[in-house]
Amino acid sequence: MADPSPIRGPVVEADGISKRFGATVALSDARISVTAGESHALVGRNGAGKSTLVSILTGLQNPDTGTLRFDGEQAPAPGDTDAWRSRVACVYQRSTIIPALTVAENLFLNRHSLDRQGRGVLRPISWKQLRGRATELLAEYGVDVDPTARAEDLSVEQRQFVEIARALSFGARFIILDEPTAKLDARGIERLFEKLRSLQEQGVAFLFISHHLQEVYDLCGTVTVYRDARHIITAPVSELDQQALVEAMTGESARGSEPAWSVTGRTRPDGAPLLDVSGLSLAGAYQDVSLTVRAGEVVGLAGAAASGNVRLGETVAGLHRPQAGTISVAGRPVRTGRVPAALAAGIGFVPEDRHIQGLIPQRSVAENATLTVTDQLGPFGTVLPWRTRAFAERMIGDLDIKTPGPSAPVSALSGGNQQKVVIARALATEPHVLVAIRPTNGVDVKSKESLLGTVREVADAGRSALIVSDELDDLRVCDRVVAMFHGRVVAEFAHGWSDEQLVAAMEGMSGPTDTKERNVSHH
Repeated sequence: MADPSPIRGPVVEADGISKRFGATVALSDARISVTAGESHALVGRNGAGKSTLVSILTGLQNPDTGTLRFDGEQAPAPGDTDAWRSRVACVYQRSTIIPALTVAENLFLNRHSLDRQGRGVLRPISWKQLRGRATELLAEYGVDVDPTARAEDLSVEQRQFVEIARALSFGARFIILDEPTAKLDARGIERLFEKLRSLQEQGVAFLFISHHLQEVYDLCGTVTVYRDARHIITAPVSELDQQALVEAMTGESARGSEPAWSVTGRTRPDGAPLLDVSGLSLAGAYQDVSLTVRAGEVVGLAGAAASGNVRLGETVAGLHRPQAGTISVAGRPVRTGRVPAALAAGIGFVPEDRHIQGLIPQRSVAENATLTVTDQLGPFGTVLPWRTRAFAERMIGDLDIKTPGPSAPVSALSGGNQQKVVIARALATEPHVLVAIRPTNGVDVKSKESLLGTVREVADAGRSALIVSDELDDLRVCDRVVAMFHGRVVAEFAHGWSDEQLVAAMEGMSGPTDTKERNVSHH
């Protein structure tokens, strides 16, 4: 360690960690060390071993070999929940806050009756005292949230702050953040980072797991790369440029290689309009939005979290009924507010959250991939297993889904491969228009490229796609990008836009008309 003072020693040190699940090697001789007050990034493709490491660092799994120490002392015994909680906490991509409870109840869940010294005493819950302690706790960590608010009414960002405050209240000074920015807009991310930096100054250490590599450079001092269950490199972020980082993650040189789906040099599609949205309005989400997507075209609908772009994409897919406006596909009007009507009209849909809207985890890959086409799998409403299997095998081959086989439960797949199953299902109906909402959310660099390549192929086959996202990598695959801000279209960009231009439009930093004229005119 560069600084030998005791305060700045490693808060956590894992060495020689190996873990197998049956024949699968999840970690092989892996290591990581995080110092007090440090923000340390852990990056790697899906399946690199990051999730397994987190489960070992938090006491959910025992390693087969290796040592784990917190502040120089051996890790607690398995199952000693209180001891683990006082050393480490993980804020997961999916919140562990209970929606129906208040913030105060969530903060002191299962410890309502502790006295001020943290000793368990049997006595009735004093709600007034509980609210008072919650107020103190939130103030201590600078979290501006009402302790009496119900958790379900909080924003994603506020829920994360509450989870971090709860972890710190147990005494943990090492916090793992698993994709914490996946559902935040740019301002939310900046506020989160400010909060993390102020906690670092108090000596709290963070292990930051993200597929969003720019954030690694914005927040972290050190980065560790895992690949194929092994530790590849640990280095100061300042000494590793993005290209070197991606090479460490993928094991191959990316220099000068354009992805297969590069839009550069493509002629502008001038096919017939396949999707026509006219004058669409949804209260509290967007007003008077019109856009057209042509055959052979991928159009991006860009916008930050509160822009209305996701709600607009969901409206096209039939999830919301707009107050005004029309949607037509291939020249025929679509009945709004009904998913079956959208499906029948030829709209395929990849939802934002594959965990909630996308997959049935206990069902097989084959069943998940064919949910939209059960009518094609057998006569008179029956589903013939061999047809399901044959259909799924074709999809697995076409989309290169890494799975032990069609009958494997979809929960056994990595995030990137689960997302491919969701896309396979959307494409199973051979839609005219594919609507994909943040299609690469929470997947690794290589899977991202493959997923976006699949979307590009839809357009190249003469159909069309609408990608709804704030991820610049998602939007680069598009022929055109339409930017929304606070429910209105504010700009449109031909391919070749700069990051600065598009981010400025998404953040509302450019006037509605001048941007459009300036950027549409240079086709």
